[in-house]
Amino acid sequence: MIIAVDGPTASGKGTIAKALAAHFGLPHLDTGLLYRAVGRQLQLAGGNPDDPHAALAACDFPEALLEDDVLRSEEVGGYASRVSVHPGVRRALFERQRTFALQEGGAVLDGRDIGTVIAPEAQVKLFVTASTAERARRRWLEMQSRGIAVDLAVIEADIAARDERDTTRADAPLMAAPGAVVLDTTTLGRGEAIAAAITAVRRQAGLE
Repeated sequence: MIIAVDGPTASGKGTIAKALAAHFGLPHLDTGLLYRAVGRQLQLAGGNPDDPHAALAACDFPEALLEDDVLRSEEVGGYASRVSVHPGVRRALFERQRTFALQEGGAVLDGRDIGTVIAPEAQVKLFVTASTAERARRRWLEMQSRGIAVDLAVIEADIAARDERDTTRADAPLMAAPGAVVLDTTTLGRGEAIAAAITAVRRQAGLE
C-alpha cells in the first residue's frame, strides 16, 4: 500500500505521515528533506537558489547531509522552497522518490507532489492543510522550544511566500491530487489529526 501525504509547510503532514508509517508498519520518506538538502548544499557553496544551474549542481549532495539537524531551520527551508521551483531539480530527485514509493510492501511518502507526480497510483492520498495563521503559530512555537527568537509576523510572511511559490510554480505545483481526502488540521490537536488520518486511510484502502 502506497500512502501519499501532501500539503503545505507546517500543516502537520510530516507528523501525520510518520504516525501512519508506524501504525501500518510501512517505511517513511520525508521528501522535503531531499529539497532541504539541495538547498543546504547550495547554501554551503555560496550559490544562488534562484539560479537553475547552481541548484541542479547542488542535487549532488552527500548522503550524510540528510542527517544534519540544520536542515530543519527556517533559512534552509526558504532555500528548499526556492530550489524546488526548478524543473531540473525536480527531475533529478524524481527517481529517488519514485523508487522508494514502489518498493515491495508499500511506503508512506510526504511532500507536495506525491499524489500528483511521484506516486499518482497511490491507493491512499491525503492532502493535509491548515490556515496560514495556525501554521505560522505552530512553527513559531517549535522555534521557541528550540530557543530560537523570531517574530511571529515574519514566520507568517515567510509561510505565505512559500505557499505562493509552491502553488504557482509551473512544474508540479502544490495541489490536492484527484481523489485525495482533504484533512484540515487547523482546529485539531496532534492526536486528533493522527486519528482522523488513520480513519481516512482505512476507508480509502478498504480496510473498514
